[in-house]
Amino acid sequence: MGWISPPHPSRGESALPEAACAYILLVTATFWISEAIPLGAAALVPAFLFPLFSIMKSSEVASEYFKDIHLLLFGVVCLATSIQKWNLHKRIALWMVLSVGSQPTWLLLGFMSCTSLLSMWLSNTSTAAMVMPIVDAVLSQLNGAMPEEKALTNKKSNSSLNNEDATKIDLTSFPESNNVLDNGVVTSEENEEEQTFENRTYSKQGKSGRFYRTQRDHMMCKAFSLGIAYSSTIGGMSTLTGTSTNLIFIEQFETRYPGCQFVNFGSWIAFSFPIAFIILIFSWMWINWLFLGFSLKDFQCCRKKSKSPTDEDSRMILKQEYERLGPLSYQEVVTLTIFLLMALSWFTRDPGFIPGWDSLFGLKGYKSDATSAILFGFLLFIIPGRKPRWLCCRLKEKSRASSVPESTTMISWKEFEECIPWHIVVLVGGGFALARGCEVSGLSSWVGHKMEPLSSLPVWVIVLIVCLLVTTVTEVASNPATITIFQPILSSLAEGIGVNPLLVIIPATISASCAFLLPVANPPNAIVFSYGHLTVPDMIKAGLGTNLISMITLWFGLYTWGIPMFDLSSFPEWALHSNTSSIHTP
Repeated sequence: MGWISPPHPSRGESALPEAACAYILLVTATFWISEAIPLGAAALVPAFLFPLFSIMKSSEVASEYFKDIHLLLFGVVCLATSIQKWNLHKRIALWMVLSVGSQPTWLLLGFMSCTSLLSMWLSNTSTAAMVMPIVDAVLSQLNGAMPEEKALTNKKSNSSLNNEDATKIDLTSFPESNNVLDNGVVTSEENEEEQTFENRTYSKQGKSGRFYRTQRDHMMCKAFSLGIAYSSTIGGMSTLTGTSTNLIFIEQFETRYPGCQFVNFGSWIAFSFPIAFIILIFSWMWINWLFLGFSLKDFQCCRKKSKSPTDEDSRMILKQEYERLGPLSYQEVVTLTIFLLMALSWFTRDPGFIPGWDSLFGLKGYKSDATSAILFGFLLFIIPGRKPRWLCCRLKEKSRASSVPESTTMISWKEFEECIPWHIVVLVGGGFALARGCEVSGLSSWVGHKMEPLSSLPVWVIVLIVCLLVTTVTEVASNPATITIFQPILSSLAEGIGVNPLLVIIPATISASCAFLLPVANPPNAIVFSYGHLTVPDMIKAGLGTNLISMITLWFGLYTWGIPMFDLSSFPEWALHSNTSSIHTP
């Protein structure tokens, strides 16, 4: 309680709201960085400290904890629940990997591509937890480390969205269950014979190490593990709904700058997808060179079939797993259709170059991306989970759908509750409350004025400093907490030095996701680290290169297509209005 309510010089009638807000920001940031309490619980600190310090009324703070972006999140989670329930994510992953061939170089690219594609729409954590067991089974086949049937029994892919990328994972927590995760392979504690075989065959030091036939086998395991971790993070950068960091950015930005019409789902993906694609390709080449070595023959056409027995074995194991899924089911078709309709509605709501559907239904400006997300998410609670028995949809033979009860819908409320990341909901709300408190108290403006001496530096240097600072902090703090703390400050900085706020906020948002250096930097890193292939020096060595690639690519994209796309070359009128209206008056 001393941390929360110590003697404070800003109390009393002459209290400075800026100092009080700075103190509350310090307390909340300390809880977020240290994780002494859960991140969601720490996000509740502004809810009671802002009223106690007379910065905001309790009703005003409460209204900040649920925004339009939460409805967007609910709609996306409905879709993600259906994707995971009916195994559509697994079908997509296996199909993409089978399409690129069985050579390790191209197999790595295939896994990284499908992982990044899935993480554009699913949680980064869930994507990594789903793909990594498939990768581990293939690696085990390539290394001759385990029988085929044993490799395919890994159930680690059944992960929920509750492990959203706002929460770091305790690396010591994975083995604590009835099914022990022994370096990526789930083994039953009751089957002593299988455990003995596994310990004798795959491990030199019990659960702390693995047996590899050659040094190249070991390097291959490292490369694939890092590829999954990095691509799950890279894919999340591409869409506003791909990671909670982007969700926090767009809601805070729209709240502070309601007059700006440049940032929407379509413009964000048009800007960030090429950046993510370039980062993905160069990261793939960097990992391949670092662990597998560079050879021109490895970069042959990916469709050329290899004669290597291990390559053929890996392709066989993937093909068998894909065949087990059977033909495309009714439930998968419905889920895929809802997914395509939802994505199409985001692109066509207000594309800019032509009138969108926003102007066709009622008055323009009343709809947002959350409108269509909730609409299609709601349909998943109504559409039957079993193929209808009428007209052309009549069941002619027994299939997977015949085992589904007739009363079942595509998703149930219980399944939705299990997937909704409630800690993210509260964390995002706490970030909005904190950002609003910084504005109404005048703290953001005060910090911005103090940073005005930076205006003597070239703008590109300021952008580079921001990227370096945010990338460094996000390695030790959660990604959402990092952008929540920095965005109000950077907005005031941009207003103070007279540059477009997007010029510093966009690179800061993407940099907040670039947590590639440490196992505890984000949950995908922790998940792949738990499989036992990597060491901390491995991650640092590879992460430094990936961070450098990300910063260079981000800077290049910002100063090429980013400036004309968002009109970043001048100080906009909508930012000037925010600057004059957000200053606190006693």
